[in-house]
Amino acid sequence: MKTALLRRSVLALSLVALSFGGLSLAQAQEARKNLVIGGTAGSNIDQLKAGIVPILEKKGYKVKLVEFNDYVQPNLALAQGSLDANFFQHQVYLKKFSADQKLDLAELVQGPIAPLGVYSTKRKTLAEVKEGDRFTLPNDPSNLARALVLLEQNKLITIKPGVDPLRASEKDVAENPKKLKFIPLEAAQLPRSLGDTEYAIVNGNFAISSGLKLTEAVVLEKTPDHYLNVVAVKSADKNAPWAKDIAEAYRSKEFKAVVDSKFQGYAKPAFLQ
Repeated sequence: MKTALLRRSVLALSLVALSFGGLSLAQAQEARKNLVIGGTAGSNIDQLKAGIVPILEKKGYKVKLVEFNDYVQPNLALAQGSLDANFFQHQVYLKKFSADQKLDLAELVQGPIAPLGVYSTKRKTLAEVKEGDRFTLPNDPSNLARALVLLEQNKLITIKPGVDPLRASEKDVAENPKKLKFIPLEAAQLPRSLGDTEYAIVNGNFAISSGLKLTEAVVLEKTPDHYLNVVAVKSADKNAPWAKDIAEAYRSKEFKAVVDSKFQGYAKPAFLQ
């Protein structure tokens, strides 16, 4: 008799647990209609506002955007769970940062990026470079390498043979005939350095957020695919329905129309060409 009562009690408790478990699952699914996406100031957050949020809202999502002014906090916030996704970095930076910080993040989809550019208020072209001119450039390793490659492409320096162009640093410069001086700074500070140096190599989003125009650059990078921006999510979320909806939004005709009209001159993945 006691055994039968015990079994019935266990069964009743199990049913209650399943009931609450089903409720929690439903609540979790409903919560996923509320997305928090991070982006850096300038063109990245602008693309989200103008192109992606309206598409997601049509799909029934409520989207909160969080704006950042550096390249460190967006990935930390994503890993800690205060963001569902972010859009601010290229895949080279994402892979290195994730490895260095031991974060389990993944690329979801590529998107447009404002090209890296060389800007100056003292020179009109790179042909006017003088001996000892100062160049400020991004201090994070992946964008520092990117800036050095841009200088090499414009025949101002030569990088040592065999050096991985994605990992090049100032120590890898083999030839610097003009004895240029390189001053690494946090990317957001680069536009402010224009008054103090001859040239600044500025990430496109921070150039735009500071009031610079792509057309004002002395030279713009011809951006390879591995430097296109990506949407990042936790690896565990990559196949979630809401993540697939974000990827679908980036690949949509509606987003392409926004990019073509409001973000001209940006480097784009093939599906947005």
